[in-house]
Amino acid sequence: MRRKLLLLLETGLVLAGLLLGASAWKIHSALEQPLNITQEELLDVPKGSTPTRTFLGLESDGVIKDAFWLRVYWRFNLAGTPIHSGEYRMQPGMTVNGLIELWKRGDVVQYSLTLVEGWNFHQVRAALAKDEKVEQTLNGLSDSEVMEKIGHRGLFPEGRFFPDTYRFVRGVSDVELLKKAFDRLDEVLAKEWEKRSADAPYTEPYQALIMASLVEKETGVPQERGQIAGVFVRRMALGMQLQTDPTVIYGLGDRYNGKLTRAHLKEATPYNTYVIPGLPPTPIAMVGREAIHAALNPVEGNSLYFVARGDGSHVFSDDLDAHNNAVREFQLKRRADYRSSPAPATAPGAAPAAEEAIPAASPDTAPDALPQVPAQDPAPAPQAAPDPEAAAPQNAQ
Repeated sequence: MRRKLLLLLETGLVLAGLLLGASAWKIHSALEQPLNITQEELLDVPKGSTPTRTFLGLESDGVIKDAFWLRVYWRFNLAGTPIHSGEYRMQPGMTVNGLIELWKRGDVVQYSLTLVEGWNFHQVRAALAKDEKVEQTLNGLSDSEVMEKIGHRGLFPEGRFFPDTYRFVRGVSDVELLKKAFDRLDEVLAKEWEKRSADAPYTEPYQALIMASLVEKETGVPQERGQIAGVFVRRMALGMQLQTDPTVIYGLGDRYNGKLTRAHLKEATPYNTYVIPGLPPTPIAMVGREAIHAALNPVEGNSLYFVARGDGSHVFSDDLDAHNNAVREFQLKRRADYRSSPAPATAPGAAPAAEEAIPAASPDTAPDALPQVPAQDPAPAPQAAPDPEAAAPQNAQ
């Protein structure tokens, strides 16, 4: 009896060894099999997918065989290892084991979305909405509802997002990308605020952000950002209006058709810096780090005016006569060139045609609706500020 039991035990051990050996061989063969594809393909692993479901799906599509043995391998060797959702790049000649290594590393295909300096929020939403790889959850919502969705209820969205290239995997939501851009802007603004010039004329970072948006829209040459910020800061200190065309354009919204008229410069909107004193109530565009730095560290000097040369750069002038000479040289001779002067208002006594077109400083359009935001007080004006009309240059046209 004892010999029979030993014989049965030995036989069982042999069979178990053979079974284990066969299983190991089957698992090895399943892992080393090449994917049955002839060209690169993308494997989409949705959120919540399991290895079992993914192996069975690949087997059903004819890409692999022996999904059972692959499930056994995962259960005994990788139990508890998550499979990251996203797209995986499957190449001809790749083995199942190579694909599993991609899963283990979470080496998913990444895409990118670039938000550009100077864009307004309407353009940001349009870029998100047309990206088919982004999960769309904000369609049909107002701007205020969008801000509530990303956790910032009551904040006006313009200028609140950082222009950059954002990498993401297929299926990321538009809300997630906006949150990332919002947080990035907050981070950059806070760091630059800590490095601001001692005489920067702002009581809070948001005012600097507004100024940075004006600098961003007026700057064609990056090296001039600090100079343009300096002109704006000095004008505010003297009680002069900023008189910058991009604010007029923003205030016109959809009514802007690519040309500014003298009537537009006189039209009262919350953003028209030919009419309002100081800064507009909100930023008018997204700004990069360089524009924020320039706003917080304006270049010292005496210039109060600038005019576009027509090549993206500007001529800076300390007084009205010099500015008017530059206007005559660069604006009257180059009527097709855009103008970027902070002080092009009509001189006292002049009477130009009411709808005479003025070359625009920017082709961008503004969002559909203007916010009802009270104007910020950028900096206290001197007690004896000069009359802005007396300080305005003679119009170039």
